[in-house]
Amino acid sequence: MRTTVVREGCRVLILLWLAMMLMPHALEAQTAKSALSAEGTYAGTLQAGEARLHLVLHLSKATNGAWRASLDSLDQGVMAYEATGVSLSGAALKLEIASVGARYEGKVSDDRQTIDGLWSQGSASLPLLFKRQSANARKSTEPLAPVEGMWQGALETHGLRLRFQLHVAHDTEGQLVAALDSIDQGVSGLPAIKVNQKDAAVHFEVPAVAGVYVGTLNAAKNKLTGTWSQTGADGEKLDFVRSDQPVELRRPQTPVKPHPYLEEEVTFANTAANVTLSGTLTIPKGGGSFPAVLLIAGSGPQDRDGSLANHKPFLVLADYLTRKGIAVLRYDKRGIGKSTGSPDAATTVDLSADAEAGLAFLKQRKEINPAHIGLIGHSEGAIIAPLLASRSKDVAWLVLLSAPVTKGEDTLLSQSELIARAGGLTDPQLEASLEFDHAAYDLVRQEKDTSVLIEKITTLVKASGLDAALPPAALESQLRMLTSPWFRFFLDYDPQPNLKNVKCPVLGLYGQKDLQVPAKVNLPMLRDGLVQAGNTDVDVRELPDLNHLLQHAYSGAPAEYAAIEETLAPDALKIVGDWVLRHSGGSS
Repeated sequence: MRTTVVREGCRVLILLWLAMMLMPHALEAQTAKSALSAEGTYAGTLQAGEARLHLVLHLSKATNGAWRASLDSLDQGVMAYEATGVSLSGAALKLEIASVGARYEGKVSDDRQTIDGLWSQGSASLPLLFKRQSANARKSTEPLAPVEGMWQGALETHGLRLRFQLHVAHDTEGQLVAALDSIDQGVSGLPAIKVNQKDAAVHFEVPAVAGVYVGTLNAAKNKLTGTWSQTGADGEKLDFVRSDQPVELRRPQTPVKPHPYLEEEVTFANTAANVTLSGTLTIPKGGGSFPAVLLIAGSGPQDRDGSLANHKPFLVLADYLTRKGIAVLRYDKRGIGKSTGSPDAATTVDLSADAEAGLAFLKQRKEINPAHIGLIGHSEGAIIAPLLASRSKDVAWLVLLSAPVTKGEDTLLSQSELIARAGGLTDPQLEASLEFDHAAYDLVRQEKDTSVLIEKITTLVKASGLDAALPPAALESQLRMLTSPWFRFFLDYDPQPNLKNVKCPVLGLYGQKDLQVPAKVNLPMLRDGLVQAGNTDVDVRELPDLNHLLQHAYSGAPAEYAAIEETLAPDALKIVGDWVLRHSGGSS
């Protein structure tokens, strides 16, 4: 289903955003005339919990009298964020930073040496005092310590490989500052504290994740060798090298050309919806009439490769099956990649019509045996596949991967709770989050006018205080999803009734550590629904240690997906390939 990573899950609040996002990206100003000019450079420190964010504000005046401003974020090593527009009326300075939904209101001192005010984002307000820097103040762009600069490293632990990017600089008083990016988790600018270098020894702490790094700088000043520990646990080896390029992403299962099979770019049409789908058909070499598979992706803007968290699971699956003698069609969902149509307007039923057009396309190909065409669906795709099979006699078999069988709302609430617990939310935080979900879902049902619904949900977000944890872009994305035809339909959709009309063979696979579609609930419902309806060829299994994407996982949380090098567990691939061959007249 939809997560914060790609619309897989309704909404998982990562409270860490508050500490990370209380940082301006732009400042805007216009000023009244005064005896002393406010032009100059000001430095300030924003205290967000234990973290301190060091900011430098540059104010200058254009020849036409308009004010200009830029901002340095020293911890991130990012300089000269350009600003637009300034509001300075008398001593009152007001700044609006729309990109992060924040504002700053401060009072400029009579001597123009300080700007004292509040930095606000959502329901949170923090004091922020800017002090004018003298002309001979240390420049943040000139390194004062050998450790300053940008560093790249990768932490390998619990089967995960997390790539880190470290920024080290100094503030206007010559004190070292730093910030850490967790590239594979999509987290940037985690501020560090207690940053210091003494001879070759380097130390910093990241309070947002209770992390501590202790390292040694080599003689060439281009490598840090050390350990990283979190929440007091034993340290893990973590080395950094001086570089502005992230450590290489490793995806060993992604196939590399040339392939030992034919690959063809194809299109097919859902004429009723006036949509043209674009995809890739892979066909084994040699003559014959091959069995075929149509791959149906999960929810969200999925392309033909099922691209998610820097993985391409459908590309890996198509390659594996085609090498075994099975033709595979995978396609960009409507409005994605080279396919036409609107992704926001399509419901699950609309998307099933697209899949049905793919099935019809395969039947027309001379290389394909029309009696041996099956469907493989993942997540929402595993809802669509039974829906299609229940109304079509052309489906020879189904493979359902991480199939949701509960009603939409139950699926969304379940995954929100499980993922939040894995992310460390306390019981009160979790209760507040689920309470918000229930209230938002009730609004979706009650309010049919989209513009009014957006206003009501926005009000609900502010009233709950959750706006402080959601950057504006993330909030806008969630509002678009919550008010979409897809969500309105999915919220109350029940996949179970379709199962009673599925008479073809079915293989169902669930990951033991799936937090989005938990096997404990969904597996027995899928198996019992099919068997009780009289289906005599049903094989439903739970695979140990696998997550929602069928990767071997540590906790199963979506935050791990990108950090896992494995795209699809080899044992899951083998089970699917062998089962499909047996049900297509071949041998495994």
